[in-house]
Amino acid sequence: MLLRGKTVIVSGVGAGLGHQVAAAVVRDGGNAVLGARTEANLVKAAAEIDPDGAHTAHHPTDITDEAQCEALAALAVERFGGIDAVVHVAAWDSYFGGLEDADFGTWQQIVDVNLLGTLRMTRACLPALKRAGGSVVIIGTQSAVASPSQVRQAAYAASKGALTSAMYSLARELGPHRIRVNTVLPGWMWGPPVQAFVTFTAHSEGVPEAEVRARLTERMALPELATDADVADAAVFFASDRARSITGQSLLVNAGELMR
Repeated sequence: MLLRGKTVIVSGVGAGLGHQVAAAVVRDGGNAVLGARTEANLVKAAAEIDPDGAHTAHHPTDITDEAQCEALAALAVERFGGIDAVVHVAAWDSYFGGLEDADFGTWQQIVDVNLLGTLRMTRACLPALKRAGGSVVIIGTQSAVASPSQVRQAAYAASKGALTSAMYSLARELGPHRIRVNTVLPGWMWGPPVQAFVTFTAHSEGVPEAEVRARLTERMALPELATDADVADAAVFFASDRARSITGQSLLVNAGELMR
């Protein structure tokens, strides 16, 4: 029970990774405070993760809105007495393209969500985190350090790369308060977004889904894709006291596709 008695805020709770992180928090003995823009998703996730409601709370949260970030942090303190960790899953990852076809207005919005939104949510949690120390866990992307060949997501990669760079400064700034800051970098992660990509590609090319999935796994050192549950377990480790001396680090969870 890595998180027994700990309270963890999880942003971006929907059907995929955010749900898996929140479920892992409760599984490992913690209290999960869920944030996302869509309240229906929060209600559904909380009911599935914690049917009796003893270890979850939730509040609609758009991380581009500072007041909503502060309200989610306040809920965690009011309901469970404090904040021990925050796991940043919320992100805009559905915009595709490179430089030549870039809409820089959209790029600015993506930076506002992925970079500044994460920093807003972190700052909202600082008063509680400073009381006893704790952990900030950022969900980044392998695309921030190595461009994928199958899709172009330049804006997403750039915004997450900036966030990874910010991690180093945050780790140094917050370290004296015993607050650790680390990043999990998923590669191709089997969950709803990748499942949708595989289905769409197979339909577009008229090939079986297994063939598309095989193209992804053939580059892995391990013979299968990491899952969103695998990434959630890495986030829980960083949130726990097992990682008490780890800060300013990035961990690739990618079945060995890229090794650094």
